[in-house]
Amino acid sequence: MLDKINLIQSGFDQDIQNVKSLDDLEIIRIKYLGRKGNIAELFEEFKTLSKDEKPKYGQTLNILKNNCQSKFDEVISKFEAPENGAGSYADLTIPPRVREIGTSHILTQTLNEMKSIFKGLGFSVYEGPELESDFYNFTALNFPPDHPARDMQDTFFVTPEFVLRTHTSPVQIRLMENKKPPLRAIMPGKVYRNEAISAKSYCLFHQVEGLYVDTDVTFAELKGILVYFLKQFFGADIKFRFRPSFFPFTEPSMEVDIWWTPEGKQGRWMEILGCGMVDPNVLKNVNIDPEIYTGYAFGMGVERIAMRKYGIDDIRVFFDNDKRFLKQF
Repeated sequence: MLDKINLIQSGFDQDIQNVKSLDDLEIIRIKYLGRKGNIAELFEEFKTLSKDEKPKYGQTLNILKNNCQSKFDEVISKFEAPENGAGSYADLTIPPRVREIGTSHILTQTLNEMKSIFKGLGFSVYEGPELESDFYNFTALNFPPDHPARDMQDTFFVTPEFVLRTHTSPVQIRLMENKKPPLRAIMPGKVYRNEAISAKSYCLFHQVEGLYVDTDVTFAELKGILVYFLKQFFGADIKFRFRPSFFPFTEPSMEVDIWWTPEGKQGRWMEILGCGMVDPNVLKNVNIDPEIYTGYAFGMGVERIAMRKYGIDDIRVFFDNDKRFLKQF
């Protein structure tokens, strides 16, 4: 049996080296690897061996088969592969493949437009970490530990000391800690709220907050900046209103609503931002003298502004990654 195995291996190696065409390969396949080839005959003979002889020749016989098959596959692949493109065929009647080029997400487009308007007004852009300490997210912004205003924002606590920021206001604190007035900046970024997901609210959204600190800053300046932004972004005919509100970090505080009429629905007021004069306690927390400096701050949701501008009535579509929706923008 071993002599036959060696003889077949030697014959196969010699024949495979003399191959000149695919026809030669087919002859070799039938002779050695076919269902009635030399190797198949050896396996039939192997079945007649005694139990003591089978372990002796079984492994060698499998090596022969695998070795011959591997060499055969290697040679046939060389014959079938085109040389330097020879033999390739291009069907010029086939329609071309359309290469789709991606675009910025609608929220990114909206955010970039908002930043562009405020940059034109002299605002710089600052960003900060999304994982914040309790001090930056609450305490420094005039939220005492037992203050009921903490209940206004349902928070994701990572640890007892750290949270996923509920607003981008902590970036204002970091900016005022590291730079002295005058300060004029916006702070865009993601924020997180532990809220039930619905058509009007989501656990993740984007904000743009603004801060201006200097001597003799007035509420009239704040109102002028926001009215300018609204008219630049939505158009001169935008209908809006300011109404009193409460935020721990500003006093006095206001909210701004704009009139929104979703397609096929009745018009209504929609709140898009909060604003106010920076509370003196906040300035004290960052070692800025409130007797010398005053300031205003505002914060607006990017999703709500995009919904109003583009007539979108469900905030969830921004996060569904549905190409049918995204392609519209």
